[in-house]
Amino acid sequence: MRIVALPKPSEVQKGQWYFQRYVERLPNPDEITFFDRSWYNRAVVEPVMGFCSEHQYHGFMQQVREFEHMLYEDGVELVKFWFSISKQVQEDGFQSRRVNPPLKQWKIGPVDEQVQEHWNMYTKYKEKMFSKTHMSYSPWIIVKANDKKKARYESMRYVLSSLDYNGRDDPCTNLSPDPDLVVRYQRSNKSID
Repeated sequence: MRIVALPKPSEVQKGQWYFQRYVERLPNPDEITFFDRSWYNRAVVEPVMGFCSEHQYHGFMQQVREFEHMLYEDGVELVKFWFSISKQVQEDGFQSRRVNPPLKQWKIGPVDEQVQEHWNMYTKYKEKMFSKTHMSYSPWIIVKANDKKKARYESMRYVLSSLDYNGRDDPCTNLSPDPDLVVRYQRSNKSID
């Protein structure tokens, strides 16, 4: 198991196929890779913050379904979590990081400083992303994450209940995630947040 949190792309990577740097980090057989900030930055953060062109955004939105379908056809288990928090909880978290000693201040970057003022635009792109990229072979799983500890715990339960492995059917505890905290995305007229 490994966690991949890619930094912003280098000049060379900016000239490559967008998914290339993610493909290099995909798991090998019997491995799990957790992407912290996945290729979906291109669907939400980058267009809101002006980090990609409209052409790049539309190209991504077209290619991502094909890309994920190729992964699915090759046997890669893809779990797409969206950790959903309220605007107020996010602001409280940023404020806590700003006033705490240096141990937490490093967790706020320049993009984080602008998230609150772009909340509605992020929500618009997020909803568009869900509606265009939620597929039966790669569904979006929404985790209500106002309580970080519970969100992490329930996410682990979701993964453990959805993958096949030895001993899965003989658990010592219930592996089903809390349906009030972990839900599969469904298209609707109202916003999730």
